[in-house]
Amino acid sequence: MNLSELKKGQKAKITSINSKGPIKRRLMDMGVLPGETVEVEKIAPLGDPIDIVVKGYHLSLRKSEAEQINVEVIE
Repeated sequence: MNLSELKKGQKAKITSINSKGPIKRRLMDMGVLPGETVEVEKIAPLGDPIDIVVKGYHLSLRKSEAEQINVEVIE
C-alpha cells in the first residue's frame, strides 16, 4: 500500500521510498524516512495535495510523491 491510498486520520509506518534522485532526497530531508510513523491530516478535494504529519511536522505532498512512499497501516 502507498501513502496516497490512506484516508484522513489514518496512521501508518513508512516501509520504503520507491523514488530516486532529487525527489527521494527531498522526501528524506523532510523526515520522510523508512520506520517513521506518518498520519494523514488532510486530503484536498481532488486528492492533491495530501497533508501529513511526520515527527510532529506538518508537510504537504503531491499525490505523485505520496504514491512513491510504501506504508504499512497501524491499527
